[in-house]
Amino acid sequence: MVILSIVPIVLSLLVLGAHFLRFGQMPAVFGTLVLIGLLFVRRPWAARIVQVALVFATVEWLRTLMQLTLERMHAGQPYMRMAAIIGIVAAVTLLSALLFQTRRLGSTYGLRPKGQPTR
Repeated sequence: MVILSIVPIVLSLLVLGAHFLRFGQMPAVFGTLVLIGLLFVRRPWAARIVQVALVFATVEWLRTLMQLTLERMHAGQPYMRMAAIIGIVAAVTLLSALLFQTRRLGSTYGLRPKGQPTR
């Protein structure tokens, strides 16, 4: 089902929105909601916008990981569990971006012709 393929993408965007909300970045929160709305537009350009946004979100998670790890290290606080959690979130976000390359979502969003085999 297409819905099951979209669930990780929506969850990745919701977690990103919560991250931005925590830091009071309301325009970015609104942007993540717009990206979730774009998932209802079954066009290649909409899928590519969401896919690129998820790649940038992965970069944001890695930047946050580095920043928070350094802050905690300098403060003498534990950081390994936090680093593991944010690392997993970054990996899931990147894998969510790659879901658009699957046969199911590729054909749903018109990213590949319906009869084209995968390599």
